[in-house]
Amino acid sequence: MTIRTRFAPSPTGYLHIGGARTALYSWAYARKFGGSFILRIEDTDLERSTQQSVQAILDGMSWLNLDYDEGPFYQMQHMDRYKAVIQQMLTEGSAYYCYTTPAELEAMRETSRARGEKPRYDGRWRPETGKILPPPPEDIKPVVRFKTPVHGVTAWDDLVKGRIVFENSELDDLIIARTDGTPTYNFCVVVDDLDMGITQVIRGDDHVNNTPRQINILKALGATLPQYAHVPMILGSDGERLSKRHGAVSVMQYADEGYLPEALVNYLARLGWSHGDEEVFGMQQFVEWFDLGHVSKAAAQFNPEKLRWLNQHYIKLADNGRLALLVSKYLADRGITETPALESVIALYKGRIATLLELANEAEVFYNEITPAQELLDSHLTPEVLPALRELAQRFAEITWEAPALAALIKELLTQYKLKMPKLAMPLRVMLVGQLHTPSVDAVLALFPRETVLKRLHRYL
Repeated sequence: MTIRTRFAPSPTGYLHIGGARTALYSWAYARKFGGSFILRIEDTDLERSTQQSVQAILDGMSWLNLDYDEGPFYQMQHMDRYKAVIQQMLTEGSAYYCYTTPAELEAMRETSRARGEKPRYDGRWRPETGKILPPPPEDIKPVVRFKTPVHGVTAWDDLVKGRIVFENSELDDLIIARTDGTPTYNFCVVVDDLDMGITQVIRGDDHVNNTPRQINILKALGATLPQYAHVPMILGSDGERLSKRHGAVSVMQYADEGYLPEALVNYLARLGWSHGDEEVFGMQQFVEWFDLGHVSKAAAQFNPEKLRWLNQHYIKLADNGRLALLVSKYLADRGITETPALESVIALYKGRIATLLELANEAEVFYNEITPAQELLDSHLTPEVLPALRELAQRFAEITWEAPALAALIKELLTQYKLKMPKLAMPLRVMLVGQLHTPSVDAVLALFPRETVLKRLHRYL
């Protein structure tokens, strides 16, 4: 059997963390077994689906390097196919027209509630042997309902959750076409999975209740059933459903905030799946290790700090040229287009930060004028240290502009003026970059052009 998985988002918003993890697991499963990964856009919700959301999904998939073998396919382009299958089911008797009005349906639900039962449709238009149906009312447009089996159970061996069983008596007759003839979500999914030959449906466990309905429709169509794997949801660190306050934002917002795609992929892979105690691994290793049997049955908790830690790890390993290209885009947004020595700046600072945005903030001081806080200037440019700073500025104009020579000069003046390193290094940092904490001050000095250093020092000396 050729493995065929799919990711089928609805374009009613951005690609979020939960969707990205589902896509990653579906992608990895197909890649592991040499199968095909298909992207399907489920855009039948015309009121909420937007082209902007479609593009956000495509951009997110591209940034995460989740390449698809087929697609993107759009459900709205398959309407004729859906309607043909509905007509086939009406002809074969596995579906029927239902003329129940909204008011009648609400009355049925109230009756069910009064009995302490699950609110449901009572099957009054369902054709049965020996049952006489009233003539169809001419003033009511019918829906089409699927004739759900009444007896027995619908069950499957979920690749994540194990055996799941639903009593068919708990499943009422699902609407598969609305009064205007448009097919409903659960029906479109079934036809698409059938037509695309999907072998494993990997999706969030909020779809568990849809699965028995979809299985019954597939059986009515004589289809071979796919295997199902329902991945538990992602919760915030407080145990509540993941929301924007926890970090449930667009995948592309993580790109904007300076996360590397390999860091987010590594984090998402580990968010509910494990291979022993391994925490850090690339996509190729993940594909080799991945199996649905080690996806947790319990909900995963999103931890922003762990994601930052992973991102910091990957930034440290990243090529400086690649980081410079990425950081230069942040700087360009701030009007900085000339960035000499940016790779050297990155090499010095990348071990101290967790995101590219933080790296851009550190690099910006090398290219934009800065205004140190007055309290920092008052605290560190004291009468005790000013003579040493003035001599240092004077001799900076003459020495070889390299870190070893700069370090030697600073050490010489520390001895001459009987000062400790912080007494001299701190005011230098404040005048140069407006900060108290930087890498070694001689290394920072060497990254600036000599003229820039002298200009910034003479402003305060």
